[in-house]
Amino acid sequence: MAAGQLEHELELHVPASEAWELFGTLGIGKMVVEEMPQSFQKVELIEGDGGVGTILKLTFTPGLPGPAGYSEKFTKIDHENRIKETEVVEGGYLELGFTLFRVRFEVIEKGEDSSIIKSTIEYEVKEEYAANASLVSIQTLVNIVEVAKNYLNRNKAAKEVK
Repeated sequence: MAAGQLEHELELHVPASEAWELFGTLGIGKMVVEEMPQSFQKVELIEGDGGVGTILKLTFTPGLPGPAGYSEKFTKIDHENRIKETEVVEGGYLELGFTLFRVRFEVIEKGEDSSIIKSTIEYEVKEEYAANASLVSIQTLVNIVEVAKNYLNRNKAAKEVK
């Protein structure tokens, strides 16, 4: 069994509570479809209401390298520490010999008006598919948090105008 972890951190110019409202809910799924149509064709709610056990089906825009999509389950939502974890439960990396593909978003309070979004991918892959570990990239998550940063900034600016 081969295993690995990839991490990325990005500073956000909004309070941790505002960032968590996006990352800790179904909001992030809606945002990627609206803001990143070049990557995400659709995100469907299969089961649940955004709490632990919620299942989302992600369909990527046709023509992109890699899997056409996958289903993920919310396995941990810790509102106090602002940590959300999802695991792929069907399709995607599981079809490539992975036994675990987990994404964690953690919103860390930095100051009154700033926070850090820490994104982590953890994976385990069967030994005979170990070469597929090279397919794991944090770039999609980096793109999502960059878009989320702009989205949060725009919403903040819109609120300040009112």
